[in-house]
Amino acid sequence: MSEHQITASAREVLTGWQPPDPGQRQLRDHYLDHLDRRPDGWSRSCPGQHLTASSMIISAAGDQVLLTLHRKIGRWLQTGGHIEADDHGVREAALREAVEESGQAGLRLGELLILSRHQVACGPVSPTYHLDLQFLAIGDPSRPIIVSDESSDVAWFDVGALPDVDQSVRRLVSTARSVVAAG
Repeated sequence: MSEHQITASAREVLTGWQPPDPGQRQLRDHYLDHLDRRPDGWSRSCPGQHLTASSMIISAAGDQVLLTLHRKIGRWLQTGGHIEADDHGVREAALREAVEESGQAGLRLGELLILSRHQVACGPVSPTYHLDLQFLAIGDPSRPIIVSDESSDVAWFDVGALPDVDQSVRRLVSTARSVVAAG
């Protein structure tokens, strides 16, 4: 897929999404402004900040989430990562990353849940920020999981008994539960 098509995909997802609050609206506007300035704003080679795509994998019942213990960061997180030039769009990048990092076959990718801008240690410029698009993915806890090279562990957790996760992951889990409960 061309850079233009991936940028168009990101714009379509962002403009078709209704932010749940003013902070998320401000982030969406920032992401769109970034893409206006940098059509390659999704590429990891874009200095200073670039879009990424992740998925909160949750069971269909909304009672369990699949998290990965990130090898470099040492924290439990949702699956996700960089958008690649051969991805067909940001949704596809989120699904690809989810499958690669969890081994879960048959994931169903849902809608964009929330946006997260966070500082990371990658790229030649410091600080560098990931402008993450965080999607909902429905998975099946009875299916096998696989620990990828990027992870130290991958596991399903009851939503009421999460491991030590930061506030952004707790918010993502809560948002995913609300969406699943609403049907």
